[in-house]
Amino acid sequence: MLNTMIDHTKLGPIVSQADVDKLIEEAVKYQFKSICVAPVWVKYAKEKLQGSNVLVCTVVGFPHGTHIPKVKAFETKEAVKDGADEIDMVIHVANVKARDRKAILKDIKAVVKAAQGKTVKVIIETAYLDNKEIAYVSKLAIKAGAQFVKTSTGYASRGASVEDVKIIKKAIGDTGFIKASGGIRTKEDALKMIEAGASRLGTSGGVKLMEGDTHDTNTSY
Repeated sequence: MLNTMIDHTKLGPIVSQADVDKLIEEAVKYQFKSICVAPVWVKYAKEKLQGSNVLVCTVVGFPHGTHIPKVKAFETKEAVKDGADEIDMVIHVANVKARDRKAILKDIKAVVKAAQGKTVKVIIETAYLDNKEIAYVSKLAIKAGAQFVKTSTGYASRGASVEDVKIIKKAIGDTGFIKASGGIRTKEDALKMIEAGASRLGTSGGVKLMEGDTHDTNTSY
C-alpha cells in the first residue's frame, strides 16, 4: 500500500503548531508510515500521536550536513529522548566529493550509535553527486550501520530522480533500503520511484498522492 511508504513531511523556518497539527491529522487519516518534522516538534508530535501507528521522523544536520559529527550525534540523542522513531541525517557532501572515506564513516556512525537502534536514513543529496559518487556513498552509508539511503533534502537544485534510485539500488542491493524524496509530485512519480527500488517516499504532498491527483503539486523534501 502506497500510504505505508509515505513519510508525510512538513519542514521549514515558519512551520507552526497548527501546521504540525494538520500534518498529524492527515497522517492518522491516511495511515502514513510517519510524519517528518523538525527536532523542535518531535516531543509534541509524539505525544499527539500516542495510540496511533504513525511514527515520528526527524532530521539531523539539516539541511546542509555541515555540522560536525559530535553535534549530529547530540541532535540525534536529544531527538530519540524526545520520542523520535526515525532519524534522517544529512551527510557532509564535500567529504564525498573528496572521497574521504574515514570522515564519511565517522559522520554516519556517530548518528547510528546515538540513535540507539532507531532507524537511520542517510541523506546523500544526489543533486550534487555524479553517478559514481552516489554509488560510493550509498555503500558506505549501509556499511556504517544505517538502514536507509535517502536521495535528497528537497533544498538542493533538484530532488530525487528515478535514475538516482536505480543507481542506489544497484549499489546496495538488498543490504539496505531506499527513501526517495524531493520532486515526487504525482502518484505516477511515486510509483516510478517504487518500481526503481524505493521502499519509502518523503513528500509534503502525501494527501494528493493518496487522492490520486495527477496534477503537479509543489512537493518538497
